[in-house]
Amino acid sequence: MGWLRGIFKRKKAVSLGIYGSPNVGKTTLANRICVDLANEPMGAVSPVPHETRKVQKKENMTLKLNGFTLSMNLLDMPGIAVKVDYRDFLGYGIDKDAAQKRAREATLGVVEAVRSLDKIDAALFVIDATEDPYTQVNITIIGNIEARDIPIVVVANKIDLPNANTQRIREAFPGYEFVEVSAMTGENLNKLYSTIANKLS
Repeated sequence: MGWLRGIFKRKKAVSLGIYGSPNVGKTTLANRICVDLANEPMGAVSPVPHETRKVQKKENMTLKLNGFTLSMNLLDMPGIAVKVDYRDFLGYGIDKDAAQKRAREATLGVVEAVRSLDKIDAALFVIDATEDPYTQVNITIIGNIEARDIPIVVVANKIDLPNANTQRIREAFPGYEFVEVSAMTGENLNKLYSTIANKLS
């Protein structure tokens, strides 16, 4: 406990960024946190990759836990991908023009998400527990966050699904604060809030 204490004392609100590859549940998690802390969701979710193509922000939410109070800005980042191909969207019933537009916006969103690393104080790195965590994208994301000395909490999401395997994520990214959650059902969200509070106290 205690790192970021200096930042917390200087700032009225701490900025927490949610990072991860597309469709790992970042916006679902952001919505869950926003409903819990501010009684309104952050943004729309969709099974189509890159639904979030611009940084979404909810400011001055208050996290109260065990006598601790934190004013927090939450930033939901576009999904980071090494490559965005418009053809990936065609299978979702999106026509070519709309798919190409979505791909352009998604590419700009990736750039914006990386640039926003300079604006956050801590990061939730969300990983889909049903997928292989050993990907180039995940290594790129955590490398970019680490390069800026930004504190990280690794969040293994989708533990409500039967094929979830959180142990793979623990093994892939050892040495980090680690929380298993279901953003969809809210399972273990209190543990996540406790981890955030401990990190930022």
